[in-house]
Amino acid sequence: MAGQIPDLHATVRAGTGKGAARQARREGFVPGVVYGGGQDPQPINIKFNELLKRLRAGRFMSTLFNLKIEGQDDVRVICRNVQRDVVKDLPTHIDLMRLHRSSRINLFIPVEFVGQDESVGLKRGGVLTVVRPEVELMVTAGDIPEKLVVDVSGHDVGDVIHMSEIDLPKGTRPVITDRDFVIANISAPSGLRSSDNEDEGEGEEATEEGGEE
Repeated sequence: MAGQIPDLHATVRAGTGKGAARQARREGFVPGVVYGGGQDPQPINIKFNELLKRLRAGRFMSTLFNLKIEGQDDVRVICRNVQRDVVKDLPTHIDLMRLHRSSRINLFIPVEFVGQDESVGLKRGGVLTVVRPEVELMVTAGDIPEKLVVDVSGHDVGDVIHMSEIDLPKGTRPVITDRDFVIANISAPSGLRSSDNEDEGEGEEATEEGGEE
């Protein structure tokens, strides 16, 4: 289960329609609506600056939020639509969907690499190159993993780590299922590559000399 689901603060918007929405924008809010979960849609306002900050941070549409409205129970939501000004590209309206604990959603889960101090390849001077610092998974809203763990202790220089090596929590699966995509690899440092190339060259010269004799 994820340790921290980010909070998203909102207030109840009095009134509906274009007039109430315009008033909210004049007061520094982005109007929105929360729907689903077997309840009636609820008009809300979210502070413009807070929403813009989260949008610019990325992954907003695939992040699960804990919606906090004063006087109401917290509810888990995910964004389903953000309307933007066609000229300024700034948010003008937001749609949030309530989620049950059993709801299935797509979320990006971070990947943590452990065992680096014991890795054969890294001890030889190899470099861990992370291709996917996070992976999009289909998860259950009530059982979201905090992270995926990859143990690199047994990997050597030249090894490639694929998605199939990660033990996924029960009830989760990658959104991409048609290929075993790369998570990371351990590449040789430039010095080691140069040394290997020189050794190969010396071997070739020795073979040529031996052939001439």
